[in-house]
Amino acid sequence: MSMNEISIKTRQVFREYLVTNYVLREISDTFDAENVPCDLKYNPPVSGQRRSLVECYYHAVNWDNPNDVKKVLLVFEDVLMCAREKEESIRSLSGGETVISQSVKQSIKIMENALQRDGFSVLNGKITGSVRISMLDEVKKEATMLDANYLQEQIRRMEGAIDEDPALAIGTAKELIETCCKTILSERKVVIEGIPDIPTLTKLTLRELKLVPEGINDSTRGAEVIKRILRSLGTIGNDLAELRSLYGTGHGKHGRSGGLTSRHAKLAVGMATTFSTFLFETHKAIIK
Repeated sequence: MSMNEISIKTRQVFREYLVTNYVLREISDTFDAENVPCDLKYNPPVSGQRRSLVECYYHAVNWDNPNDVKKVLLVFEDVLMCAREKEESIRSLSGGETVISQSVKQSIKIMENALQRDGFSVLNGKITGSVRISMLDEVKKEATMLDANYLQEQIRRMEGAIDEDPALAIGTAKELIETCCKTILSERKVVIEGIPDIPTLTKLTLRELKLVPEGINDSTRGAEVIKRILRSLGTIGNDLAELRSLYGTGHGKHGRSGGLTSRHAKLAVGMATTFSTFLFETHKAIIK
């Protein structure tokens, strides 16, 4: 499953709740309110008008497009909100929990658990994306605009590995920074001699983009703070390289070495994508 995608299982969970609790008009109103398209010409391999209608909406969604995915997530937010209101209303009218209110509460739990398995979280009624929706979108845009196929492949590899293979995600996060630096330096016609390691590549790129402490005038307001931040930027690539050596792909490990979990992979991917996005945006800003 693409990390930008809501899994088929989660779509089915929400579909079945809609089928059980909504009439056709309510289903249409819910999707239409968030501008989700509907392919009424599609003949889904499912039974029932309501189930078919939901599938017609799903079929019209581009699940690789973050904007389309966000629209569906807004639909799911509305479904969850209405379910909570229904559960509270039943409890209020009956003076306490009933079999019906417990059933609705269980449905809410099933829907929220499905979202969490896909890497989303539900907080105060809002569905927020984890790495799969937010962190990699900007880097993807840059890769597409630069037609950087290898960069796009690295992003796809990271997306698929965060949960399934954290070590691969950590190794690819380090490689992402290398590719980002090489891409920017190539765009700026900077000749790279030999096979530089990641600290050297990072320094070259930061110097080319004038993101080095030496480029900050001491009279600049907050000069010391800015310099500290820039020094920290220079260590990100090296830190990821060290983490990769310990736990990521590309190096042999001690037989008893422990593995890292997806949360550690998300940290590594987060560092790499934030840094890469900053470099790309600085590169574009200077060109303009």
